[in-house]
Amino acid sequence: MTIQLNGSSAAAAYRTKRLTGSDPFTDLLFNVLLGFILLFFISIIFLNPEADAGKIDIEAEYVITVTWEDYSADDIDTWVEDPEGQVAFYKKRETDILHLDRDDRGMLNDRIVVEGKEIDNPLNQEVLALRGMMPGEYTVNLHYYDTESYKAVPVAVKVARVNPVYEVVYYGTTTLEEKGTEKTAVRFTVLPDGSIDNVNRLPKSLVAR
Repeated sequence: MTIQLNGSSAAAAYRTKRLTGSDPFTDLLFNVLLGFILLFFISIIFLNPEADAGKIDIEAEYVITVTWEDYSADDIDTWVEDPEGQVAFYKKRETDILHLDRDDRGMLNDRIVVEGKEIDNPLNQEVLALRGMMPGEYTVNLHYYDTESYKAVPVAVKVARVNPVYEVVYYGTTTLEEKGTEKTAVRFTVLPDGSIDNVNRLPKSLVAR
């Protein structure tokens, strides 16, 4: 009788052991699975490092972007004056802190290579960077240099601060009615702390100098 009880107890213990998953081989497989899951999450973390929200690694404090209709053959020029009166434009692409990184001449010489094939680049865009924090007033002018459409051209101008985080401080559209037209798109003042003040569109000629 006693032996039967001991046998029943042993069987019950074995069943309990099986149900609780304490079998050594099962434990080994479970630990291996946990290891793979841990390695998977570590790889995800390294593939997608969590950066500061909105932080942009670019060698500039502000970027001015001038854009007009895609595929347009019309040539719009960007002229920007810094607080010291120096002007950056297509013939003088750099001052102490102003850098005209992209001069777009409409569709002229506007070809790019994609997958080994040369195609037209439809984007009409000029980009100028402020690679320094010089306090004072900046003036952004647009000049309708040449035309093939002989139509008015709406031109979008965006001024964005890119360090320490990306922030659009101005966005607006200026329409240039005909070839030779010059207009002030925006004027703004950079304060000593890098913030923007006194945003306006008071006319000021830069091209006629």
